Amino acid sequence: MTQAAELSVFSQRAPLSPVKVGMLTFLFSEVAFFGTLIMAYVYFLHQTTQEEPTPRQVFHLPTVLAASACLFSSSATIHLAERALHRDSVRGFLAWWGLTIVLGVLFLVGTGLEWNDLLSTWGLTMSRNLFGTTYFTLVGFHALHVTIGVLVMSIVFGLAQGRQITAANRTGVEVVAWYWHFVDGVWVVVFTLVYLVGR
Repeated sequence: MTQAAELSVFSQRAPLSPVKVGMLTFLFSEVAFFGTLIMAYVYFLHQTTQEEPTPRQVFHLPTVLAASACLFSSSATIHLAERALHRDSVRGFLAWWGLTIVLGVLFLVGTGLEWNDLLSTWGLTMSRNLFGTTYFTLVGFHALHVTIGVLVMSIVFGLAQGRQITAANRTGVEVVAWYWHFVDGVWVVVFTLVYLVGR
């Protein structure tokens, strides 16, 4: 391909919309935010293992694994929802999008069950020790992001039911999906660090 042809192809690509640029900017700032929380957890990790209760004592992996499987699966379902909308299949979109919302809610239920066990069985709170402080801050902020994602996806679901979202008007769906993939990606790092390496 000649240089002129390459420039022609490049010039034909549609520029990112302001909404997409805004979401990318937001996600980059979130990378810095979570990066700071993760580094703080890593920095204090060796100190948390000297105080009881410790990560090895309190974590019940089956619950965390089940919740994590729901969240990881939701990346696939939201991708399938996007593909259905691209084909202008609103019915398919609603089915996959709705399933994504359910999986997000199940993840939050799993997180709630874990926190209930930490509080009732171990008395672990943010003020109990350094482990409690760093754990609840990191995992809590992630759970907050999941909650926001579920709420926004529920709004999109309602709009799609009212036929206000179509294949020709899917920018909102795309940026919400970007956010959700980001939330899933963060959980890969958090899950590995907190529940596998940190034990």
